[in-house]
Amino acid sequence: MSIANTAHSVVEPSPGTKRLAGSLVVLYAVITMIPLVWIVLTSFKSPDDAISYPPKLVFTPSLEGFCNLFTTRSRQTPEFIRTLGPSQGLCDGIARGRNMVIAGPSNYVPRFINSLIIAFGSTVLAVTLGTLAAYGFSRFRVPLKDDLLFFILSTRMMPPIAVAIPIYLMYRTIGLSDTRLGMILLYTSVNVSLAVWLLKGFIDEIPREYEEAAMIDGYTRFQAFVKVVLPQATTGIAATAIFCLIFAWNEYAFAVLLTSGNAQTAPPFIPIIIGEGGQDWPAVAAGTTLFLVPIVVFTVLLRKHLLRGITFGAVRK
Repeated sequence: MSIANTAHSVVEPSPGTKRLAGSLVVLYAVITMIPLVWIVLTSFKSPDDAISYPPKLVFTPSLEGFCNLFTTRSRQTPEFIRTLGPSQGLCDGIARGRNMVIAGPSNYVPRFINSLIIAFGSTVLAVTLGTLAAYGFSRFRVPLKDDLLFFILSTRMMPPIAVAIPIYLMYRTIGLSDTRLGMILLYTSVNVSLAVWLLKGFIDEIPREYEEAAMIDGYTRFQAFVKVVLPQATTGIAATAIFCLIFAWNEYAFAVLLTSGNAQTAPPFIPIIIGEGGQDWPAVAAGTTLFLVPIVVFTVLLRKHLLRGITFGAVRK
């Protein structure tokens, strides 16, 4: 049988199969979105509505969770509150309605800023180092290349708890414990293995002839890399950056162990938001909702590169 006849004999999925597959994808998407929708809804509930049973789907929206997230409060007597002047804004009014006054700002904003600096800083470093290393493995004859690549990948297989104590002791000795620099270096070392493996696959797909033609025209190797390879690898770099950022943004185990104040990120801080009488669930939900925003924005901005990057090299001509 000829190749053409073989190609024509491939059975296409029936319309019913396509509809079933589409329905399963939609169902899966809806199921995965339910926790996110519930978190967003909880952030606009009052503390009483947040812990009501059965859970309330219809409720009066409130910004108390966001006010509690950004402020610290102290309980006062009604007599003392009446001696105060008019409430200074929405959050002050909500606090006084519960016989409380705002004592000052919370630590959420500094923790959020720490997350931004550490996550984006480590992502930039990991992608930069990963791109250079991937280019070297892709274009040059490296002794024991396969063994080195496997060793790099094996560092990603290790569970964090296996190296947490040694890293803690080392950081405490050299003064990197509870510092932004220490967390950036740690997350970079973890992410660079993923970056190397992903980017090597993308760079392998870029024909060497492009660089050779550039060097014949007088470009140096580095100029050919910057002006020829990097533009062609943009999709892979964007996809790799998103995966690295997601890890660094969500990482919890190292952040709990190695930070406590100055460099603490949002993931360890959000679960310990305590309200009067226990966990302040609307504030926790509000902090989680705001914590999702940078990742969503970053992913949306790079969505075209991400889709192209994931499918890059899937079909060879």
